[in-house]
Amino acid sequence: MAERDVQITNINIDILRDKTASKPQWVHFGGGNLYRGFHAEVAQELINQGKLETGVVVCETYDENIIDEAYLPYDNAILEVIMHEDGKLEKKLLQSTAAAYYCNPSRSESYEAVKAIFENASLQFATFTITEKGYSLTDINGNYTALVEKDIAEGPDSAEHTMAIVVSLLLARFYAGQLPIAMVTTDNFSQNGQKFQESILGIAKGWVTQEHAPQAFVDYLEDSNKVSFPWSMIDRITPNPSESVKTALENEGFEGVELIHTPKHTNIAPFANTEVSHYLVIEDSFPNGRPELEAAGVILTDRDTVDKADTMKVTTCLKPLHTSLAVFGNLLGFTSISGEMADEDLVDLVKQVGYVEGLPVVVNPEIINPKDFIDEVVKKRLVNSNIPDTSQKVAIRFGETIKKYVESDTLYVKELTFIPLTLAAWVRYLLGVDDNGESFAISPDPLLADLQAQLSDVTLGFSGNLHDKVAPILSNEKIFGLDLYQAGLGEKVEGYIAELLRGPGAVRHTLQALLAENKK
Repeated sequence: MAERDVQITNINIDILRDKTASKPQWVHFGGGNLYRGFHAEVAQELINQGKLETGVVVCETYDENIIDEAYLPYDNAILEVIMHEDGKLEKKLLQSTAAAYYCNPSRSESYEAVKAIFENASLQFATFTITEKGYSLTDINGNYTALVEKDIAEGPDSAEHTMAIVVSLLLARFYAGQLPIAMVTTDNFSQNGQKFQESILGIAKGWVTQEHAPQAFVDYLEDSNKVSFPWSMIDRITPNPSESVKTALENEGFEGVELIHTPKHTNIAPFANTEVSHYLVIEDSFPNGRPELEAAGVILTDRDTVDKADTMKVTTCLKPLHTSLAVFGNLLGFTSISGEMADEDLVDLVKQVGYVEGLPVVVNPEIINPKDFIDEVVKKRLVNSNIPDTSQKVAIRFGETIKKYVESDTLYVKELTFIPLTLAAWVRYLLGVDDNGESFAISPDPLLADLQAQLSDVTLGFSGNLHDKVAPILSNEKIFGLDLYQAGLGEKVEGYIAELLRGPGAVRHTLQALLAENKK
């Protein structure tokens, strides 16, 4: 591997690994791209500053090929590639991962090694990036899945679901003396610590019922002075390894940077590409202590502030802007977010959604300035051509903002323009036909089939009873978090849908007309 223009640590890796083996502090579950492009960097910064004398032990519970192909052949080193908005690729060699295991009882040697770490009093915390679905125990009907039922019935020795594996490790820690630990999910969903705790307790209580564990184990898990489940807000896009980044590295003389596609459909590589901007806010609840995470830019605060920061990001300052661009971008024929940000109308749309209609109802978390956050999104993040498109989810991204307008004594929901326009454009997007009348592929969504069935007769130039077609959608609280008609916006959204359906070119014309109106 070439060393030109790569930031390399001067620490003694062997000493770091020896200290980690004897007194581990930090375990991380989920060896994918988010860890490789964020947490590993945080740990490396602390190690470089002398504020962390041990490395991270990575535990992968789902895809063994991540460990076998992306960690072990490279001595656990990661080439982090930070993609700047001007095209510059900043490179850091991260050697903060001291060990990596496929943590599953089916690979007994690795599983027992991790179990021994959980029995060590020095372990302070475990972080997680296993995606939101990794915490789910139930099916769409709210019943335990067959795998969870099996894990509860059979107990810790043959656990397969990630939550069951983690509970088995916590049970070992319980038996080792009810040792304290912080279990820190850093996955990207709201109130994540609460859902994590509920899933852990679901398995643990099932084991008590099946006599695989004592009631005292549940008591241990429910005692925040022994086991905490801090909430967090994380924000850094770490997309799948990019073919263009691979090519750029090879052109600089790097070797062995081939993309890896595992049989379980994980996309990974010896390098991890990520954006410059990043935020990690964690509730400061660590019953066994912690390193000085603040020194690497992590914000430690109370639970309420974490929740405010997450709400700011999800409902106002980031996700709604992404969604507006993604929806209108598809309709207008764009293939990238950065391309959309070169379109003056779409830039003006984003500014209206963020600054004009969103910012007035943001609850300032104080630790991050909401306006500065939007400034960074608009001026640095969305214009970065290396960052891929985002999804078209609409529920919480706009519903919470609308609720705040409804509840306000000084702001009026009927004065909103570009949020209801985006909701109308999303309904128009469901037709799978762009502004030129050409078909395009729609992003997967659990509700897509039902929504398209409801709109099956709606086409460009539709002149039938539009209300009967769209009212069941606009009144659906599962989609928007509230009934848009009861909120006072349903009729307005309907009107915008009608405008967007007038024929080819109607999307661009409607957007430009409303932007012009609001500039007067």
